[in-house]
Order: sequence, then structure tokens, then C-alpha cells
Amino acid sequence: MTVRAETRSRFASRWFWIAVAVAIALVVAAANVHLVYVSLTSQPACVPHLQAPDHGGTTYRAAKSAC
Repeated sequence: MTVRAETRSRFASRWFWIAVAVAIALVVAAANVHLVYVSLTSQPACVPHLQAPDHGGTTYRAAKSAC
């Protein structure tokens, strides 16, 4: 049984694009895992901000300060 060159090239091309799609999916998954890891392990420091309401409405303040 001989496989024609045309069939072989289509098969190889299909596997190439499947490999490319899997590689892209792995990169996206790794980036998301990294973002979740960083968000869970980092603790941002408190920054100075206005604590009392500003009745003039000229500056922003934290809605609920954790500091």
C-alpha cells in the first residue's frame, strides 16, 4: 500500500497546525496561572490617600480602606 504525496502533505500540515494551536493554548494557560499565582502571593502596601470624604469633590479617596 502506498500513500500518495498529496495525502501525506495534508496529514503533516494538519498535525503542524494542531501543534501550533496546542502551543498557543499552553502559553495562554501558563500566563493565566502566573497571573493567579502573583495575585495570591503579593500583598500590596498601603499607599497614602484621603481618608475622610472630600466635600469639594476635587480628589478621589478609597471606598473602603484596609489600612
